[in-house]
Amino acid sequence: MAPSVSEIQEQPAPQKVDVIQQLKGTVKKEVPQPPAPARARLEKAGINYNEGYPFYPDKPKYKQDVAEIRAEERGYVDPGTRADPEKKALFGAAKEVRNLTRHIGTEIVGLQLKDLSDKQKDELALLIAERTVVFFRDQDLSPQEQKKLGEYYGVIEVHPQAPQVPGVPGVSLIWDEAQRHLGDPKRASYLNDRNFRLAYPSGSYGWHTDLVHEPYPPGVTHLHQDSVPEVGGDTLWASGYSAYDKLSPTFRKLLDGLNGIYRSAHAYLDKENPDAPPSFVERVHPLVRTHPVTGWKSLFINRAMTVGIEGLDKAESDAILNHLYDVYERNVDIQVRWHWTPGTSALWDNRTSIHTVSWDYEGEFGRHGTRVSSLAEKPYFDSKSKSRREALGLGP
Repeated sequence: MAPSVSEIQEQPAPQKVDVIQQLKGTVKKEVPQPPAPARARLEKAGINYNEGYPFYPDKPKYKQDVAEIRAEERGYVDPGTRADPEKKALFGAAKEVRNLTRHIGTEIVGLQLKDLSDKQKDELALLIAERTVVFFRDQDLSPQEQKKLGEYYGVIEVHPQAPQVPGVPGVSLIWDEAQRHLGDPKRASYLNDRNFRLAYPSGSYGWHTDLVHEPYPPGVTHLHQDSVPEVGGDTLWASGYSAYDKLSPTFRKLLDGLNGIYRSAHAYLDKENPDAPPSFVERVHPLVRTHPVTGWKSLFINRAMTVGIEGLDKAESDAILNHLYDVYERNVDIQVRWHWTPGTSALWDNRTSIHTVSWDYEGEFGRHGTRVSSLAEKPYFDSKSKSRREALGLGP
C-alpha cells in the first residue's frame, strides 16, 4: 500500500545530492532527491537514486537523425483484437468497475497490474480502446514491472533526451525538479518562470498528445504517479471519438481523408543547414484516424503539436484547426478529470485522446512519476469506418 500524503509530509525534507550527468555541457550540479514515496519505490526496485539519478541520454544533434529513430517498417497487432468482448477475465477478478463519465474514463478496483494474466491484459487493451483511459489505485508496481507491461502492448519508446530511470531504458521520468536542474535549458527556463497567471504558454492550456512526430506514435501510454500533492495536480483527458462526434455530418465529411502535419516537442539542428536556428521534426498523419480495435473514427489533433493541414493555405488550416481545438478542449462532457493518490496508474489510448495537467498546486509539491509509452500502428484512415455514436447506435 502506498504511503498517505500526511505520512509523506511528516518525513524529513529530502537532502540534495551531487550528480554527474552524461548531458553535453552539464557537469556537477546539485539535484534534490526524489520525494519520500518515490524513494521507497525505487529502493524496493533496487534502483539507486543517490548517484546518476535521473539518467539523461546524449541528446541527438540533428533532426534528420531523430526522424529516423524507430522509423523502420514493422507490423502491429493490437492485443485488444484478441480480447473477449465481455472482458469476463478482467471484470470477474475486479472488486469493482466504475465508469467515471458516459463517454470516457473507467476505474478498476482490486487488481494489481503486475499480476494480470495475458488474457486480462488483452481485455484491458480492449477496455482502454473503448473507454480511452483506465485507472488503477494502490498499485505496488516497480519501474521494471511497468516496462514489462508496456512491452506486452508494443515496442517501448525510448525517448532520445527525456530524463529516465537509470538502468530501465524506456521508463521516462515525470519530475519537474530534475528538468529544472539538468534538463534542456529552454525547458528549465519555462519551468522556473511558470506561475499562476501563466501556467502554460499564453494562449494555450497544456492540452497535447504524446510523440505525434513518431512514424508509429504510441497506442497505450502508462503513467504511474508515486508522489502527488494532496490537493491539486489533477490530470484531464478528452475523448477524440466524442470530439469527432460533436462535429456536423458535413464537416466530418470535409475532414475525412485529410492529413495533418505534426511536429516534435523538441527542436534540433538541420544537417543541411547547421547554421540555422534549431527546428522541429515534422511528420504527416491522418487528421481523422481509425482505431484498429474498435473501428471508430477519432480526431487526431492537438493544439501543441499539430502545425497545419496538408494541402491547405495557412489561413484555411488555422481556421479549421482552431475550431477543432475548441471543440476538443472546451466540451467538458467529453472529458474526465482524475485526482491522483500515491501509487496510482493511468493507462490511456494516445491515439484517441488529448490530456493536460491542472497546475493549481503551483509546483509547491513535486509530482514524481514514471511513464512508459507502447508504440502502435502507423496511423491510418479507413473510409468505411464509423464514428463511435454511429457504431453504438446512440443517435446524433
